[in-house]
Formats: sequence, structure tokens, C-alpha cells
Amino acid sequence: MQWNIDPTHSSIEFSVKHLGIATVRGRFRKFEALAETGPDGQLKRVDATIDAASIDTGVDQRDEHLRSADFLDVARYPQIRFVSTGIKPGGAGESLVTGDLILRGVTRPVTFTLEQGGAIKDPWGNRRIASSATGRLSRKEWGLTWNQALELGGVMVGDEVKFTIEVEVVAPQAVAA
Repeated sequence: MQWNIDPTHSSIEFSVKHLGIATVRGRFRKFEALAETGPDGQLKRVDATIDAASIDTGVDQRDEHLRSADFLDVARYPQIRFVSTGIKPGGAGESLVTGDLILRGVTRPVTFTLEQGGAIKDPWGNRRIASSATGRLSRKEWGLTWNQALELGGVMVGDEVKFTIEVEVVAPQAVAA
């Protein structure tokens, strides 16, 4: 069964170290995704697209820098895309989702942990599922190498990016004959 993301009840957030001591958090405001489950309700496939220009850390100047060629280069690469290539059961209620992340024209595999909730029927008769995903990636693996060395050692922007995705998907409504 195919499910559509409910963007008003979903989020894609990230965090990265600044100066090696503080954590800067941000999110992407615009994205779309499809998920497919088997007859048993288990996730079989994910295909997601993020509008790279929708990055938002709450600081306009920083967001503009992140949109520039130093980072996401949204003029040349307006989308970030993830397409799953495999899903394996993990621990209790979890799955390991592996797929290709296409960022700045570079395709590399990533794996994240997904905790899938059960299906429910909402007050309007729609079937819904909520899931949470977490993972980490290295900026350098996608050519995101901009940085500044600090006088006392270390760098301005950490390499590791942690991400958290909260998703609510809804089954398409049956069309009345």
C-alpha cells in the first residue's frame, strides 16, 4: 500500500557542532515523500525529496550561507533526495533503512534507524501511520567541506550531522464510484 506524507505533521531536523562546543539545530521546511508498506504493514520502500532552499536555522545570514556554493549550493542542486534500497528488521519495533542520499549531485548510501508506529484511523476516516527516524552522516562524504580553522585548534563547523525525522503518513482516500 502506498502512503503520502502529511507535511503539517512531519519534520526533518538536523544538528551540527559549532566551534566544537555548541550545537546548532535546523530544519527543512519543504519536503515530500511516499512510503510503501506490504500487506503486513511493514515498510517496504521510501522515496523522499527535500527543497534544499527551505533550510532554516533561525538565523537569516547563516541560512543564506548554507544555501550558497560553500554548502548546499541550492542554485545548482535545488533538491536533496533519498531513495531506499533496503529495509531490515532491527531491535524491538525498529528497522534499519538503507538507501541512496543524493546531495549536491553526489550519491552515497546512508542507513538510519526507523521506529514505526502502528496504523490508526483518524477522526475523519483516514488511515495514518507515524514513524521516527534518526541517523548521522559525514558532511565531507558529499563534498560539504567548507570550514574555518580555529586559532586554538579545531574547526568552526563539525563534520558529523545528526538528523531526526518525524513523519506522519496517510493512506490515499478511496475514490467513490
